[in-house]
Parts: sequence; structure tokens; C-alpha cells
Amino acid sequence: MPVKKRKLPDSEEQGHKCKITSFTRPQVRGVKPNSSERQFSSKRCLAWFHKYAGPDKVVGPEAMEKFCEDIGVEPENIIMLVLAWHLEAAKMGYFTKDEWLRGMTVLQCDSTERLQSKLEYLRSELNDAVAFKNIYRYAFDFARDTNQRSLDMDTATSMLALLLGRTWPLFPVFRQFLEQSKYKGLNKDQWYNVLEFSRTINTDLSNYDEDGAWPVLLDEFVEWQKTRSASRLPCITNKREGERKLTAETKQLT
Repeated sequence: MPVKKRKLPDSEEQGHKCKITSFTRPQVRGVKPNSSERQFSSKRCLAWFHKYAGPDKVVGPEAMEKFCEDIGVEPENIIMLVLAWHLEAAKMGYFTKDEWLRGMTVLQCDSTERLQSKLEYLRSELNDAVAFKNIYRYAFDFARDTNQRSLDMDTATSMLALLLGRTWPLFPVFRQFLEQSKYKGLNKDQWYNVLEFSRTINTDLSNYDEDGAWPVLLDEFVEWQKTRSASRLPCITNKREGERKLTAETKQLT
């Protein structure tokens, strides 16, 4: 049978020369500087970086935990993903000096207190459809191993839970499908289309076009879910019928 999955762009077929390639660069929107605040200082920002980086000249996993503790955010909080997007960080769990200076300059943050004052703004970006799409796309390259073209399934499901778990009603079912499926990971085309699917397809899957240009993964998910729902329907019907009979018999006895 012909594969219905869309063909990847040539640049993806040839591999990645640079790990982070596929998201729109972040821009700070709607944050106006307070005239009473002191001006941003690159020197202060660099000193703030070295507080965590030390001799390694990079904020690594252990230092990242301390950084998160200082700003009052759990490392697993989605805000940290939004911050990494602003810094254009190339590797999960690490911030380089260039990434730090570039991103914090755009955010105009040169201290813990200033970043804390921007946390609500970073969270609000998740409610902006365009910004969220860019963060979602960024997450694929950010989370995958450098020498891999796909996200391994454990990482993919964890990232999907972080990004879509609270807003997509079908996510728990989709996660079950992934866990029992033959797939060992998600490629970029599949990753991008899961977001589009979550935004456009009804919870009952009634508007899913099987002849559309969806990846085979999603065709299989829809077929799996419909089969699952159909097999549960007789059980529900029989249960309800049994309840009705029991109620009728009880009335006769009384």
C-alpha cells in the first residue's frame, strides 16, 4: 500500500548540519521596560552566568538545579522549556555563555530577581498560539540526542505530556497507543503533525480524513481508537441492559 505520510523537505532528508534548525526565533512581546528600573548590564549578566557555570564555562545539570532553585522553578516545569527557547539552547540541561547572554539580553534579565519578574510573562507565551507552536517545534531538536534524527519514545511521551498533557483531552489515549505500538520513537514529521492533529481533530475523531496527508502513525492511532471504542460499546450496552433488567425485577419483588 502507498505510504500516505508527507515527504520530508530535502534539508531534513539530508540530515542536520546544526541541531536547532526548525523553529522561529523567539521575540519578547508585550514587555515594556519600567522607567524606574536600572538599565540592563551585560557585565552583571555575565557575572550572574559565572555564578553557576564556574570553571566549566557552561551551566550543566547540577548547576541547573541550583539555578532553578534560586528562581523558584522546578527543573521539570514547562517554564524552563520556554526559557530555553528564548536562550535558543541547543542541548537539554545545558546553557552556554553565548546562549545565556543572547537570551537574557533579549529578556533584559541580568539577575535572579529580574528573571523572576518575567516568569509570568514566560508562562503567558504558552497561551499564544504562534509562540506555543514555535516552542513545540523547538522542543523536538532540543530534546533529541545530537546523533539521532528521531526522539526516542520515552523522551517523546514525556515532552508531549509536558506540552499537550493539560490541554489535549485525547492525550492520555494517544499515550496508551504509543506505549503499545511498534514505534520506538517519533520523527520530526510525526512530531509536528501531532500538534496539528491535537488542534484540529475532534475528540470523537469524527472529522478525521483518512485520505488526508497525515502520517501513517496517526492513521493507525485513529483506527486503533475507533476499534477500541467499538469493542467497548457492546460491553456498555450489555451492562446497561443488565441494570435495567435488575431494576425491573426489583420493582416486581417490591
